[in-house]
Amino acid sequence: MQVILLERVAKLGQMGEVVSVKDGYARNFLLPQGKAMRASESNIASFETQKAQLEARNLETRREAESLAEKLDGQSFIVIRSASDSGALYGSVTPRDAAEAATAEGFTVDRKQIVLITPIKDLGIHDVSVRLHPEVEVTIHLNVARSPEEAELQASGKSIQELAAEAEAEADFEIAELFDDIGGAASDEEGPTEAAAEEDEA
Repeated sequence: MQVILLERVAKLGQMGEVVSVKDGYARNFLLPQGKAMRASESNIASFETQKAQLEARNLETRREAESLAEKLDGQSFIVIRSASDSGALYGSVTPRDAAEAATAEGFTVDRKQIVLITPIKDLGIHDVSVRLHPEVEVTIHLNVARSPEEAELQASGKSIQELAAEAEAEADFEIAELFDDIGGAASDEEGPTEAAAEEDEA
């Protein structure tokens, strides 16, 4: 189906361009969301008369998006989730969760604006794109942790795997120290007999 774009659509084209798309994509996404209209002669003529208005509206919404982008870009939001000791989440973090985390901090973000390439299924800090406008995109950071304290540790640069490894190393070190103490006590007992054996050899 040929459609005329009413706004810039990523990987498709700029406002006013006539492009060919699959019927399903046009019917289920572009047309109902007002991003395009069928490229009939009457629609193209109608677009030409509305073009100045559409461009002005696009410029206004882009300015609003750019203003929000300046404040939002690079922000970090904490999402608390249950997870296993290895850091795997029970479930995943969705665009809705990301939007709610940003909204809770006072930013107006809709879940449809969140771009997740793959679902977030692990603890840690994840970069997420937010498309505020067809021409304005920013990156936010989701700090997915089991508790606010854990989120703070992750924010300081430690991963859950590192924290678990540190705790394990600490436990191993304590066990090793315990064995060293036992071993040391045993060698003290053996000490005099070894010295006596050396004297006998002399």
